[in-house]
Amino acid sequence: MGGISETCSVCGTGFEVQFRYQMEEKDGGFSFFCSQKCLENSQLGGEAGAALATCDACAKRFTPDLVSQVLYVAGRRHYACSLGCRTQLIREAKGVRLGDIAAAAAAPAPAPAEGLPPTRREAPAARAGARAPGEPGEPASPELAAARASAQGAVAAPAAPAASAARPAEPRGQQGAVAVSLSPAGGAKRVAPPPPPRPAGVPRYLAVFNHKGGTGKTTTAVSVAAGLAARDKRVLLVDTDAQGNVSVSLGAGAERSLYHVLVMGLRVSDAIKTVRPNLDLLPSNETLAAAELYLAGRQNRDRVLSDRLSAAAVDYDYVVLDCSPSLSLMNQNALVFADSVLVPVACDYLSLVGVRQVIKTVKNVNALLHHPVQIWGVLPTFFDGRAKIAREAVSTMKQHFGERCLAPVRQAIKVKEAPAQGQTIFEYAPGTPAADDYLAVVDRIIESRERGVVGSEAGGSWSTDRPGAATERPGAAAGA
Repeated sequence: MGGISETCSVCGTGFEVQFRYQMEEKDGGFSFFCSQKCLENSQLGGEAGAALATCDACAKRFTPDLVSQVLYVAGRRHYACSLGCRTQLIREAKGVRLGDIAAAAAAPAPAPAEGLPPTRREAPAARAGARAPGEPGEPASPELAAARASAQGAVAAPAAPAASAARPAEPRGQQGAVAVSLSPAGGAKRVAPPPPPRPAGVPRYLAVFNHKGGTGKTTTAVSVAAGLAARDKRVLLVDTDAQGNVSVSLGAGAERSLYHVLVMGLRVSDAIKTVRPNLDLLPSNETLAAAELYLAGRQNRDRVLSDRLSAAAVDYDYVVLDCSPSLSLMNQNALVFADSVLVPVACDYLSLVGVRQVIKTVKNVNALLHHPVQIWGVLPTFFDGRAKIAREAVSTMKQHFGERCLAPVRQAIKVKEAPAQGQTIFEYAPGTPAADDYLAVVDRIIESRERGVVGSEAGGSWSTDRPGAATERPGAAAGA
C-alpha cells in the first residue's frame, strides 16, 4: 500500500502515512501524526501544543490528565472532563432515547412542603420514575411532558401535532425535521437537516451490479463511462472491486485507491486520476479487501462510501460504479450511494436465474436500508443471434422487464481484446457492432435523465415471490 505524503499536525514534520493511527478524522477534516508520541501529545492537549481540551459533552475547557478522559466513539476522538460526561457521550453514541437523556439530566425534585401527607409530597416526575412519555403506566400527554420538562429544567423537543401521528413514517435520511441532541448541561445542539433525496430511477449515480460473475460488469462500466465522457459529460468512474480490473482495462496505474479514501480518510480529489478527457477514475486494488473489516466496525456502515463521495460527486454529471460479483458490505455501500442500477446479464440460463437475486437485493436496500435505489435497466451481454438460448434469454428478459430490457450487446472478440491494450472498445474497435451497442446504451442513459424519467418499483413483474419463479426456464416464458 502506497503511503500518503502529509505534514504532522503536532510537530510539523513531513512523513509518509503508513498506518491507520497516523490519521484521524476531526471537525470535518483530518489530523496527521508522524509518530505515536505526537498522537499522545495531541490527546493530552490538542494539536499544536494547546494547553486545554474541550469536553464534547458540556463544552468545559480542561486539561486531560487521565486515560478515561479521551475516548473514541464511531472512529472519532472525544474528550470528557468527568465520568458523567464520559457516560453521557457513550449513551448518546448508542442511540439512547430522548426521554432517558432528559430523565438523567433532570434536577432533583424540590423539597416537599411541610404539613403535606407523604403521598402528596412526591412530584409527578418522581412517582413516574425514569419512564419516557408514552411507556406503559404513564399517559402519553404532550402537556404533561412539557410541564415535566419545565419543572425539571430539561430541554425537550416540542410535541408534534396530533394530526402528524397519522402520517406514515418517512424513510431514514429523508426526514425534513432538524435533529436535536441534548447535553448533560441542558444545552441543545442543532444538527443540519439531511440533504434532499435524489430522484430514484433517473440515472446519475449508476451502479453496474450483478451477483453472478462473468456477465461483463467491468466491460459495461468502462464502456458506459467512456461513452458518456465522449458525449462531453463529466464522469467519475469508481472501482469498488478489489480485483482492480477497471484500472487494467484503462491502462492506468494506481498509487492511491478507494481504500485510502474509505479507511485512511484521503480526500477524493487526491485519489482520483484523469484517464481520458472528461473521465476521472477512482481506482481500487487488492488493499480494498481490508476495507471490509473497517466498514464492519463503523456506525452506519452501509453509508460510509456515500459520506466520502457525496461532496466530490456533485462536480460530475455522472458517477459510474463497477461492483464486484458478491453480496458484500462494499456492494451495499455502492447501492446506497447509487440512485440507479444497471444489470448486465449474459445470455445464458444461469445468468438469467441470477437476476432474481439482484432484484431481491435491490428491494432489501429499499426496505431495510431506506434508500430509493431502483433497477434502471437490464442489459443482455454476449449476445449471439445464432444461439437459441441467447434468443430465448433476451425474449424472457423483454417479457418480464419490458422497456427496462435494453437492446443486447452483441458478442465480439474485440471486446475481450481491448483491455489487453489498455483501451476502451471505442478506441480499440470503433464502429464495430459491440461499440455501437454500448453507444446506444449511453444515449439512452442521457435521454432518460434529460427526460427526467422516474422508475417504478424495482424488479418489474419478475418477483421472487412468484410461484415457480425459482424453476422457470427461459424457454417456457419465451414460448419455445
